[in-house]
Amino acid sequence: MSLRVLVPCLVLTLSGCTRKSDDTAELSAKVKQRLVERDSKLGGYHIAGTVKDEGLDAVPFSFQYRAPQRMRGTLGAPASRIFAWDGTHLFEQLDGDKRFTTFKSELPPAKLAGFLTETFGVFTPEGFRAPLLSRGATLRRTQHARAPEAVELSLTLGEEAGGVALVYVLRWPGLDFLEKRTRAPDGTEAEVRMDEEHCDEALGLCVPKRLTRWLGGRKVGETVLSRVDLASPPPNDAFTLVAPEGYDVQTRTLVESAAQNPPSGG
Repeated sequence: MSLRVLVPCLVLTLSGCTRKSDDTAELSAKVKQRLVERDSKLGGYHIAGTVKDEGLDAVPFSFQYRAPQRMRGTLGAPASRIFAWDGTHLFEQLDGDKRFTTFKSELPPAKLAGFLTETFGVFTPEGFRAPLLSRGATLRRTQHARAPEAVELSLTLGEEAGGVALVYVLRWPGLDFLEKRTRAPDGTEAEVRMDEEHCDEALGLCVPKRLTRWLGGRKVGETVLSRVDLASPPPNDAFTLVAPEGYDVQTRTLVESAAQNPPSGG
């Protein structure tokens, strides 16, 4: 705590700072609860669209999710790459190489969860996954051009993540994604903005339909969803892939190592 903050708190302990601390704790508890509730509402969905980076053509992708931990992502067309996790096995289908691989896992649960997050994170736009309210995060009420009431969540990532400062802005009370800002130790600033959204009245939430990515104030990419289906969870068998005829079929095992990497082609 800086001296600038500490001195007023010493002077106003009885009249203000204790109350501020109580308000912050209450807000934190509410945000945690509502993030859990929001996550449970997004228990099954199917999205599709394109992702585009500066100077490159737009790439089509689709993603299906069904709780708990069933995921299927397709990238590119017509020679696509498909990754799927059915709760037990990871499947990788590379149409360009006509290669199909089934992975069984011997990873500890925590390592497996991190591996799956790394593998499927590329298919999951901001707003479809809840930000982690980890220890050290700070919360405050704020306003946004798209929300008269919002919550700002700030934290600094550890050395393993480069010490990046991270800020999420979420609409209150549904905690819909509005923007994410990052600042690297060297001063580089990046931002993800929600420019268009899809709202589901029955679920009582909104998810991004168009996201733009900015670096140093310059637009460098965007994700546009042409399909957003939040009401029809994909069936369980959608996540178990079968090798197409004529593909080279392999079986491998995910094991713990010093550095975990996604499957080839990820």
